[in-house]
Amino acid sequence: MALASLTISPAIVGASVGPIAHEIDARWLMAYAAGLAETDARYYDTLAPGGPAAHPLFPVCYEWPALLALRAVTTSDEMAIRSVHATHDLVLHRPIRPRETLHTTARVSGLAHRRAGTLMTVRLETIDAAGRPVTSSDYGSVYRGVAFEGADAGHAPPPREAAMASGGEVLRVDIPAGLAHIYSECARIWNPIHTDIAIARAAGLPGIILHGTATLALAVSCVLRHAGVDPRMVRRISGRFTDMVPLPSSLAVHLASPSGDGTFRFDVTRDDEVVMRGGALHLA
Repeated sequence: MALASLTISPAIVGASVGPIAHEIDARWLMAYAAGLAETDARYYDTLAPGGPAAHPLFPVCYEWPALLALRAVTTSDEMAIRSVHATHDLVLHRPIRPRETLHTTARVSGLAHRRAGTLMTVRLETIDAAGRPVTSSDYGSVYRGVAFEGADAGHAPPPREAAMASGGEVLRVDIPAGLAHIYSECARIWNPIHTDIAIARAAGLPGIILHGTATLALAVSCVLRHAGVDPRMVRRISGRFTDMVPLPSSLAVHLASPSGDGTFRFDVTRDDEVVMRGGALHLA
């Protein structure tokens, strides 16, 4: 389905919202893990001194309201439904804990021209009640069929990796047809292109697609499970989405040979087509 051309103003670079407060509770942490079909008992142990462990991708849950608030002041509703997750770079300054209040700000940090439209990068900073950093993210979205005038501005996206991860293991994960609905509710991330076929079609998509954060979270889970790593040891996760994941799907996580420096590199394919490239998971 062809999309009508829309134009966004480059003046939105620097626009910001927040801080937005979030109460982190054990129920939310456990629900997110359950939405990914996690079986690691650490994600559900309410008897542990620090409570249940947070999945390393859990920060996307409390970042989402800030992203929505920023979109509301920088894009139209018609533009918003054209947004597809393109890049992700998350730094965890420390593990997330239940029974704490976090505060997130979001700022448009860059615009870049892409063949499909405009890549908007948003910088998300989250601090705790004492003002200490908890997580920082650069979240890139391609707005399909949306253009802007002038040169690329602000934050420059990372270079594109050319080579696939190789020499390691291939890990498999099956995506059931209803996962996008389950993930939406467990993560509290609701974007209609992931659950409403009418809106997905209106946005130019062939059908509903899986959240990019869900694809990344499932890949991270595979890597942690294979390596036997405590999720609380993760300090950075990054990757670039190169294709959409329809539902149902079967994915393959291509894990590179161990680097020996606490970094796991991976790519994700579906039917031999790359859907995520340059994945990296860094440990403390």
